[in-house]
Amino acid sequence: MAADLVHREVTVITATPTLAALAARTATTTIPIVFETGADPVKIGLVASLNRPGGNVTGVTQLNNEIAPKRLELLHELIPTATVMALLVNPADPIIAEANSSAVLSAAHRLGLELHVLNASSERDFDAVFAKLLQLRAGGLVIGAGVLFNAGIEQLAALTVQHAVPAIFETREFVTAGGLISYGSSIADAYRSVGVYTGRILKGEKPADLPVQQATKVELYINLKTATALGITVPLPLSGRADELIE
Repeated sequence: MAADLVHREVTVITATPTLAALAARTATTTIPIVFETGADPVKIGLVASLNRPGGNVTGVTQLNNEIAPKRLELLHELIPTATVMALLVNPADPIIAEANSSAVLSAAHRLGLELHVLNASSERDFDAVFAKLLQLRAGGLVIGAGVLFNAGIEQLAALTVQHAVPAIFETREFVTAGGLISYGSSIADAYRSVGVYTGRILKGEKPADLPVQQATKVELYINLKTATALGITVPLPLSGRADELIE
């Protein structure tokens, strides 16, 4: 698809998620590219540096790996008696999966929790994941970042309700679909920033002159109805920090 866009000689390419950005970067060194990613764009080779991206690529980074450990901490705050937790990642998206696993495993060790890393490469794997959660007697689930889990957000939320699994994800949509809690950067804000940069490039600015933007806003949402159904009392300090309590 990236090669096709280059063949069509488009004026600018916007690319999300990370794998799409890397494909676009491989396909052209001349057509401007504006990306959105949760990975480190310098580490994966999208840009030379955040302040001076160089070349034909710039974009926006989400706070993903940086706050992945915080998701486990928040879940632990909600269910302090649970000693076994699980993390769901997509091995077909290794850049994000490996970074999430490393960060959350470190947090689990620090909190004295047993953490199992479970894999799902497609939505067909979700049922098996929840069957495994029951076998492990996991008290909670951290759902990793990635396009697969964003696409399957309603199915994942429904499964957490069906199997009574307290779970945390990165977006508000998970909570509005019935999931317990979400914590992450605003995707809408990130996409808006991508759109602004794309507009500036269409007006003549160069990607090399546009520093990579780093998301700073993090949002916390809690579904109180789901918490009640799971027998969870949300601590006042936590509910007070929430951007929205969904009832």
